[in-house]
Amino acid sequence: MPDNGMNGVGGAVAADPVLVEIVEGTLASVEKEVETAIARTARSPMIRDAHDFRAGIHDVRLRKLTGRSYSALVQPIVRDFPVAEMKPGDVFFHNDVYLSEGGIGHLPDLCVTVPVFHGGEVVAFVQAFGHHDDIGGAVPGSMPSHARSVFEEGLMVPPIKLWDEGVPNRAALTIMTRNSRMPDSLAGDLDAECSACLMGARRLGELFDRYGREAVEACFDAIISKTTETFRRELLAKIPEGTHVWEDYAEHDGVDEPRLHTQRITLTVDHSAPAPLVIDFTGTSPQAKGPINHAGDYAGGVFLKKWLAPILRNLADTPERMAELDVNEGVVPLIEMRFPEKGTLLTPIFPAPTNARTFVILRLLGVLAGVLAKATGGRMPADQETIRYTGVYGTDADGVPYLMREVLGGGSGGRWYADGEDTIHVVPDSRNIPVEFAESRWPFRVERLGLARDSGGPGRYRGGLGYDKHLRMLRDASFMSIADRSILSCWGVNGGRAGRPFTVEIEGRPMEGLVDDSPVRAGEIIRVRTTGGGGWGSPLDRDPALVATDVRDGKVSVEGARDDYGVVLRGPADEPLVDGEATARLRAELRAMEPDDVPFFDRGPGFPSLSGGLPYAEVDHR
Repeated sequence: MPDNGMNGVGGAVAADPVLVEIVEGTLASVEKEVETAIARTARSPMIRDAHDFRAGIHDVRLRKLTGRSYSALVQPIVRDFPVAEMKPGDVFFHNDVYLSEGGIGHLPDLCVTVPVFHGGEVVAFVQAFGHHDDIGGAVPGSMPSHARSVFEEGLMVPPIKLWDEGVPNRAALTIMTRNSRMPDSLAGDLDAECSACLMGARRLGELFDRYGREAVEACFDAIISKTTETFRRELLAKIPEGTHVWEDYAEHDGVDEPRLHTQRITLTVDHSAPAPLVIDFTGTSPQAKGPINHAGDYAGGVFLKKWLAPILRNLADTPERMAELDVNEGVVPLIEMRFPEKGTLLTPIFPAPTNARTFVILRLLGVLAGVLAKATGGRMPADQETIRYTGVYGTDADGVPYLMREVLGGGSGGRWYADGEDTIHVVPDSRNIPVEFAESRWPFRVERLGLARDSGGPGRYRGGLGYDKHLRMLRDASFMSIADRSILSCWGVNGGRAGRPFTVEIEGRPMEGLVDDSPVRAGEIIRVRTTGGGGWGSPLDRDPALVATDVRDGKVSVEGARDDYGVVLRGPADEPLVDGEATARLRAELRAMEPDDVPFFDRGPGFPSLSGGLPYAEVDHR
């Protein structure tokens, strides 16, 4: 809702600008302290090492105040538990996708919420949610790639009071750990998250004690209002008025044969409207039989508004300015969302499975970037990496079950001013699992962890590279993967070409992107190559000297330099020299071979296999 300067308890209070800076810094510090405490005390590698969790701070009006990362929502807690009845020391818990108001995407994401008190009243909330090792379900890790129902995916817990005035609910904790294949890790992670959020609530309570409720809440209003006006003035003003349409696709759902599962955005821009951006998802495909659905049509789509808004930061004047812009509740009044009827990928009907909803929710980031690229003449990056979960499970030498699951990143898209970044993780602060830790804990060796040469999409500005990781198993095990972009690629834009797709091989045997239990024998090597980002601009316009540098650095092969960039190199690969005359001739030949009707987006060679032979989609022209 538009901010009206009210402090939420009945009176208008002007915010002291110095105090606003103090409060804003304190919020960021408390959020970071909560996350640090979780990382240092959690048990599971997914939380402690991969850092696949987030913290957030919300005010009593349920508005997200911090903007470094996304978080879940407080709405389902206050829906089921009156704020007036909450007590200090209470901790609330939920992971039920369909009762989370859109804030939880799949069951392994467990969320704890702690109210902050001042003067005996709730004044704010501290929240943390993260991806936990196992919450039951049909397969280890609670992400069955062939699930047809949410009941196969694990234990669903609606909002409950997990701690009552500082006393843990042992019965609820026992039920949850009994349903997990990794009970010790689950118990340790929950204890870490609850304790960290309680600590964060005390820190925030001290802020209110120091400056008073009215003054602090006035600062909250100012922080949110600043974001609204900054986004309106600096970012949205760069988008021309009009209506633009684009779509992208998930390629398989784990049940049906691979096909195009459409996610479409019709973007309407009207700078005179209260909400200048209208994002209409009409045209999105029906809900899938398999687990790629995302329940986003709750609470007016407030979670998706905050999830998608970071894409707008690419419109900032400089990368430095982009990094300064937070995404808090201030973006919400700027966006109106229109959802299709129930029963689509974004409006699934319970109990549709959702564990691989990353195929949709992360693709939407790219769809918004693509439609904005059409609207702004290409002033947006090409497509970025998407999350994929790979891992192995089995028993160790002592017969104890283990599960290793990793969230590997990939390359980000080339930008209108720079190359994409290599091996980034789209979830802020998440990372791959350290080799030394992995080898000491699980029965395999990491024989290679490097950049996947030639994986970045060719372009004037090259897409970032993905990972090339080789695991040699020391014991028989089972391999699992929840990954898309194994057929379709990260698209290139404005003449840039698509990056290489995700691939997995076990001793040369290609694996599908969605597998639960592919056998791996002791001594066999699992080779994982993650996606490269799309390229921006024609690769024939890339400075040949930069291509030579890429070859020297092992990012592009000599053959790739010639075939993709039209650059002919001489001399050794570690010190290649550009043959200027041969490069000019080859580039002229390649330009002459280009078709006249080149689409604005390049989807890569996998698209025709799913589109009935069409080389590009109807919406791919500007």
